[in-house]
Amino acid sequence: MFAVYLVLFAWLVTKVGFFTRSGLSKSQLIIVFLLKVLAGIFYGWIGIYYGTHAQMQDTWGFHYNSIQEYNLLYKDPHEYFVNLFHDPYNGGVLKFFEGKESYWNDLKGNFFIKILSLFNIFSFGHYYINVVIYSFITMFGPIAIYRVMTDVFPGKKLQVLVATFLIPSFMYWSSGLHKEGLIFLGFALVIYQTYFCLKRNKISIGSILLILLGLLLVLTLRNFLIVILVPAVLTWVIAEKFSKKPLLVFASCYLLFMIIFFTAKLVSGNLDFPQAVVTKQNEFTSLHGSSSVPMRKLEPNFLSFIVNTPQAITLSLVRPYPGDVHHILSLAASTEINFLLLLFLFFLFWRKNGIRSRTFLYFCLFFSFSVLLAIGYSVNNLGAIARYRSIILPFLLIPMFCFIDWKKVFSLFFNNMANKNNIIEKEEIAA
Repeated sequence: MFAVYLVLFAWLVTKVGFFTRSGLSKSQLIIVFLLKVLAGIFYGWIGIYYGTHAQMQDTWGFHYNSIQEYNLLYKDPHEYFVNLFHDPYNGGVLKFFEGKESYWNDLKGNFFIKILSLFNIFSFGHYYINVVIYSFITMFGPIAIYRVMTDVFPGKKLQVLVATFLIPSFMYWSSGLHKEGLIFLGFALVIYQTYFCLKRNKISIGSILLILLGLLLVLTLRNFLIVILVPAVLTWVIAEKFSKKPLLVFASCYLLFMIIFFTAKLVSGNLDFPQAVVTKQNEFTSLHGSSSVPMRKLEPNFLSFIVNTPQAITLSLVRPYPGDVHHILSLAASTEINFLLLLFLFFLFWRKNGIRSRTFLYFCLFFSFSVLLAIGYSVNNLGAIARYRSIILPFLLIPMFCFIDWKKVFSLFFNNMANKNNIIEKEEIAA
């Protein structure tokens, strides 16, 4: 049954117009799909054999709960279709950012379980067949970003291909049966439709519906990201439409957003954004996982956020350090981060221009760093940080890969190798 579904969906990726219009060949599409399936299988395997140590039990917890939900569909169809909208708490709907007795905090898991229960109709409750289905659906996300980035960076298809599909942490976390793949799909739907609507200077009903679907996925699966995504997209549209100085527009708008962030509580106590971040930090620090690290306590005021900014950037952008390695996942995360930091040095010293839309580049930077700061302010578990960070990496790494002058990098590397070989040969001759 697994083989039948694998062959079916591998064939299907070569027939879907959205995939084939990406410019990737049929072989490339099949390879990308199979890589996602392999990553999803490995994700499930880690959850079984390494789950407790690496804190990877969630994926199988979602699966077992989805089987119960699947059975509910046949036992009580009415309850199946309405239970997602039940608020079991007194006023849980009003606790948008809170983690306890919050309808929204429960919704992200309940919604994902509901989706998996629909997969179970076709897979009869088999985890790894669900992986195949999930890999196909979530493949729309990276393909959409690939199509945007190849338009933004003309003539850089290879760089975009590598940075979109071959970043290990992104492939791993967005392919496993967890929320990241669908969250990234939500990002991609919004970004793809916004980019090409701006380029065509026209918006359709279909584009509006797909943007709303993307926002809905983000809202239900990780609600705090909607507060970051919507302002970033609005600023992008304003900068594209009304200004020849997009960087000034982004800087001005984000200064306004920062003021709103700290002052909105004066309008309503439900809009106390700094306190929401502090509450989220307290919830994470109260969990003592194997990869949790100490972090400075955050206070709900401007000065405390400024003081904690270096720590937030360090946590979300450069950890885990080699000294933080305790298991295979932290080793992989640490190795990847150090490799990416090396590539960043290449970007600083050997880069060249070649971009169609600097406004979109600013969107990627402001949006990505806003998410990274939100993670760094509130999360102290390195495993969770690696997972949350993974779906932001393409927006940073694709531009970096495309700006690096790879010819200079490779020529310098091979010239150094040749010089070393010449020195060795001369020493041997002299000896």
